[in-house]
Amino acid sequence: MGRPKALVELHGEPLVRRALRVLADGGCGPLVVVLGAAADEVRAQLPDGVRAVVADDWASGMGASLRAGLAVLDSDAALVHLVDLPGVTAAAVERLVADPVGPHTLRRAAYGGRAAHPVLLGRDHWDAVATSATGDAGARAYLGGHPDVELVECGDVAVPEDVDTPEALARFAGS
Repeated sequence: MGRPKALVELHGEPLVRRALRVLADGGCGPLVVVLGAAADEVRAQLPDGVRAVVADDWASGMGASLRAGLAVLDSDAALVHLVDLPGVTAAAVERLVADPVGPHTLRRAAYGGRAAHPVLLGRDHWDAVATSATGDAGARAYLGGHPDVELVECGDVAVPEDVDTPEALARFAGS
């Protein structure tokens, strides 16, 4: 992509701002962004009221960002979302947080029955998630070992495709 995905624009909006807007419109808050590459440039794109935390070891993978974000939160649960998923909508976020949310919550968006992002993690899971979050796996290993993860179907209101290439971004730009 030639630059950090958070700064890549879709319809004139950096992906980081788009993701934050989707989360806020879906009922999430307070919002925390974990920064890595080009942290100062990305921080300059954040709306007022958004907390930024830097994952010093961000280059080691998504797990570092997940650990950094969970470490600063003071809430019963956290909705984990990635900036490179512009097809995730506020409607999908609303579904994930619609039912009661508490420290025991473990919920994932599903698309045609297939688990994907965003992921809602109750506080009771954070220590184990942080321990298992290595490399780019994030919470995958932890979630895979828990058959009690609630899947919330979002395939009718969102698309789980990430934008890792200019071609993928162009597909979203055309929609």
